[in-house]
Amino acid sequence: MLDKLTAIEAKYSQIQARLAAPETYGDPDLVAKLNKEQTQLQPLVETFRTYQRTLASRDQAQELLADPEMKELAQEEYQQALDDLPRLERELQILLLPRDPNDDKNVIVEVRAGVGGEEAALFAHSLYRMYSMYAESKGWRTEVDSVSETELGGIKEISFTIEGDGAWSRLKFESGVHRVQRVPETESGGRIHTSTATVAVLPEMEAVDVRLNPADIEMQVFRSSGAGGQHVNKTSSAVRLIHRPTGTVVECQQERSQFQNRDKAMRILASRLYEAEQEKISSEYTDQRRSQVGSGMRNERIRTYNFPQGRVTDHRIGLTLYKIDSVMNGELDEIIDALAADDQAQRLKESV
Repeated sequence: MLDKLTAIEAKYSQIQARLAAPETYGDPDLVAKLNKEQTQLQPLVETFRTYQRTLASRDQAQELLADPEMKELAQEEYQQALDDLPRLERELQILLLPRDPNDDKNVIVEVRAGVGGEEAALFAHSLYRMYSMYAESKGWRTEVDSVSETELGGIKEISFTIEGDGAWSRLKFESGVHRVQRVPETESGGRIHTSTATVAVLPEMEAVDVRLNPADIEMQVFRSSGAGGQHVNKTSSAVRLIHRPTGTVVECQQERSQFQNRDKAMRILASRLYEAEQEKISSEYTDQRRSQVGSGMRNERIRTYNFPQGRVTDHRIGLTLYKIDSVMNGELDEIIDALAADDQAQRLKESV
């Protein structure tokens, strides 16, 4: 591990030298590329340097233990180093784990009402609001791609894009069945109902990231059916793409122009086809990785939101929080941090 870390530190120093070189300034693309590489390596290199300083501190303190005048101070520094080294070694092991190549990508989130009729649609709206508020807290941008609403303000299904650094790295654990237990607004007898909604989170892919043959794609245009004033009624700007080989259908109608809707629909289609291919590949390992947090299978019940008890439970890791109002208002970091830590622990176990 030390040889690998030393090589990475040398690479990091080379990147810093190239960024400082005058000839690099004239190539904006190269500067952006080097800055990105530097940012990705920085946490690992800084932790490694702290680890090296701690090793040196331990060795120096050990030498001073023989000096009667310095023994007490040296003993304290020696013990501190011994306490810090295992923690730093674990941090380095985690930072050395293969990085998800999609971690920096934007995400496409698809929420669909499941079992429970109108209450399920209202819950789907609550989930959309929750993710939108989480994105806002991160300084990310949310844009609706398509939506089908109910008369009572619920959502049958919605597709929206969240744009921001690290969006996939944080939201990739959200795919699955979300269950709600609460008294619906339409329930006069005060009975608790159980409803569900499904969430699919996809890394936003460009068409070039996935092999798309234009001959396999049928495009249909139609008039938008949402808010938008006279523009909605006058132009056929909404776009529907049909991928013939798989039967995948994508619609986008929120943009003003047909070109914009087609461009967005192509990215959504590429993301769905990418996800389907990834699920096909990962299915070979399903039995071995049944407990993996990031499996993203849509038919798995991953979380329950129990309003009468004020409780949110993530079933994959057995985490229960009694702060449902905060969670529904987008405060998801405590849950996501725990899921990410569990995913790291699983991958560490497999890497041994």
